[in-house]
Amino acid sequence: MSTEYGWAANSVIEFTVVLANGSIVTASETSHPDLYMVLKGGGNNFGVVTSYVLQAYPQGDIWGGNLEFDATPENTAALLIAIRNFTENYPDKKAGIIMTAERTLSTLLDIWVLFLYYNGPEPPQGVFDSFLAIGPNINTCKTQRYSDLLSGNNWAVVKGSVYTIGTESMPLPNKEDGPEVMQAIYDHWVNVSDTAKFVPGLIASIAFQPLPKDIARIGKSKGGDMLDLDDDIDRIIVELDYSFYFKSDYDQIDLTMRATYDGIADIVKGYQQSSVLPSDVYLPLFMNDCFYPQDYFGRLKPEKLQLAQQVQAEVDPEGFWKERTGGFKIPSA
Repeated sequence: MSTEYGWAANSVIEFTVVLANGSIVTASETSHPDLYMVLKGGGNNFGVVTSYVLQAYPQGDIWGGNLEFDATPENTAALLIAIRNFTENYPDKKAGIIMTAERTLSTLLDIWVLFLYYNGPEPPQGVFDSFLAIGPNINTCKTQRYSDLLSGNNWAVVKGSVYTIGTESMPLPNKEDGPEVMQAIYDHWVNVSDTAKFVPGLIASIAFQPLPKDIARIGKSKGGDMLDLDDDIDRIIVELDYSFYFKSDYDQIDLTMRATYDGIADIVKGYQQSSVLPSDVYLPLFMNDCFYPQDYFGRLKPEKLQLAQQVQAEVDPEGFWKERTGGFKIPSA
């Protein structure tokens, strides 16, 4: 629903927050507005949110489900082109898609799984046609309740495994260079994930998530947030997941994850240096997907980082929350 309503944080009307000194405040556009802003993407650095008021939206039947494809070279190339085109020519604000590649069983299972959603009983013709035309082996998409769609995706949750998640952001390549750039990202992930393919229970996943201009525009129209995306460029969020059986393998997967997202960042920078991708582009990290050492706050706009530092100094001058909570910490001013 992000292309209809923005990030979830953009629909928060007010927060009730317990501050480090024990006082309770309401943060909204008119009460503690700076605190209200930093709570929309600033993590758990400012207090304990005990309640919040959300803008609600009507929700009827929706259409959605999964498409599954073998990761043949032909399918992969076609899907990467399709997700690039979908992001640039976003066909309908009610539509959403997350396109994931999955490799497991020492790469014996090598597939694409697409999560499709349309906020209505059925998408108009043309919305998802470029993906359906590639010929999925499995298509579970149907009209259903939203709650049924969510519970129906629980099959993808592997219980009992250790999970690591990381991310990178990239500007959308143009139509001419898109196939090369998207393939380079995918091939890098394949090569790095191969180095860990014999780790017991390993499932390696990469997800391409469209981040079209409209999400930034909606966020700005609702007062903004800490990501503060520019609305003049399309982007793709790349989510990376490695799950595995045993904690004893964590150190190896830790290095694998870092190599994966660092390599993607290097590929993006390389294409920027050769002018294949635009270079003067703001590419923050999506906190929900960040790996623990990633520099979330360092990738924000300087003015947003400064605001986070300012508000933290005001509401937590003694640093009460710095040592008592996990998560991403605000660097010192």
